Amino acid sequence: MTATIIDGRKIADTLRAQVAAEARMLAAGGIPCGVATVTVGNDYASRSYVSRLKRVGGQLGVRHQAINLPADTTQGTVRDMLARLNADQSVSGILILRPLPPHLDEADVFQELSPGKDIEAVHQDNAGLLALGRPRYLPSTPASAFHVLDGWLDEAGEDRAGFYHRSLIVVVGRSANVGKPAVSLAYDRQAAVESIDIWASRAGRLGWHTRRADVLVVAAGVPGLIRSEHVKEGAIVLDIGINPQTDPVTGRTRVVGDVDFDDVVTRARAITPVPGGVGPVTDVWLIRNTVAAARNIAASSPTEQR
Repeated sequence: MTATIIDGRKIADTLRAQVAAEARMLAAGGIPCGVATVTVGNDYASRSYVSRLKRVGGQLGVRHQAINLPADTTQGTVRDMLARLNADQSVSGILILRPLPPHLDEADVFQELSPGKDIEAVHQDNAGLLALGRPRYLPSTPASAFHVLDGWLDEAGEDRAGFYHRSLIVVVGRSANVGKPAVSLAYDRQAAVESIDIWASRAGRLGWHTRRADVLVVAAGVPGLIRSEHVKEGAIVLDIGINPQTDPVTGRTRVVGDVDFDDVVTRARAITPVPGGVGPVTDVWLIRNTVAAARNIAASSPTEQR
């Protein structure tokens, strides 16, 4: 068996056209729409993501404001910056890039976000709504993974509901921004769901869990973690890993996934590559959430906006 390689760039192009049309409608109505990204430190993956968002936002007519703070920035400085962005009417969506330096309390930082501008659903109000199946916004990476899967099922002629009802989805990784929301989105589709993390690997039971999966969603942050021996034949594998690797000879950095693509492609039914799989869709989805936030803010009262 050789897997179908899911073309995320093609899916992103279709989504991009939809978001561009929505952004034009907001602009025609005089509704401000803009995204602000906040990074603390100099993480490679964060810098790369900010660069892509700037490009995609420009293509879709959504303004982008990049806030780059030094690694030793204090909690108070971050709080003040977020207060300014919350009050900025030109900003409809705010994204705080992970990882944050260890001296910053991540949960407290997220609580400083205006829930209406929290386009990644990290504020406790939005995280709670997501867990209850009533999300204000769907976090861009897990939402994109399931958008990709839904679209592929349609193209393959599968009945979505029937597929999910009979399938086991195993999510590898329990991060607050990807792994946990992915579990919620799998629940929403009424699939059987398992969530595993590093303890499954340390206990020598990683393969025991993953080999039973009809759909394997991998967001562990470990390059090449999943190999063919971890995958049931005919499974669908969604690789969400983004791991920068620098060639010691050339000094060039490239991004690889959490799945050993060349090994797993011979066993899976379908697989997303890295790069070119879930990532391009995630970039557009984040802008889509920014557009949705602008629409929500415009529809709310001034009091609710803050």
